[in-house]
Amino acid sequence: MSASVHVQKPGWFTVNVFNRAVAWMTRRGVSVWGSRVLAVRGRKSGEWRRTPVNLLAFEGGQYLVAPRGHVQWTHNMRAAGGGELHLGKKAEAFTAVEVADDDKPALLRAYLKRWKAEVGVFFNGVGPDSSDAELRRIAPDHPVFRITISR
Repeated sequence: MSASVHVQKPGWFTVNVFNRAVAWMTRRGVSVWGSRVLAVRGRKSGEWRRTPVNLLAFEGGQYLVAPRGHVQWTHNMRAAGGGELHLGKKAEAFTAVEVADDDKPALLRAYLKRWKAEVGVFFNGVGPDSSDAELRRIAPDHPVFRITISR
């Protein structure tokens, strides 16, 4: 993790309209471009915490990227080591391993190719066409977890 922890707060529209609409659809079984509802236990309370996320499928793996930086769900994920992904009534338990910064550029590029219109503002001008060096520069600000669905 970088020395200066970077967190981008979502705007009013994102919190009150977009996230709620996507979460509502996802809870009813409609995935919007890979959307899921992430459930992870709080590191202090032990209570389930839920937030909408975009599940990235890349080169045979599945990943969760934190576009807004080191937020509550990323801290909880580190402590819990996994959680559940919900789509409608289906819940899939998973384990998670954090990806090293040097391994993030291709993942961040793939994530931005898919969701730049939704989350690009949180990447400070870095996009899917940016160089590996630019992606590597912002990598510490965006936690990425490789997840493995429990069978």
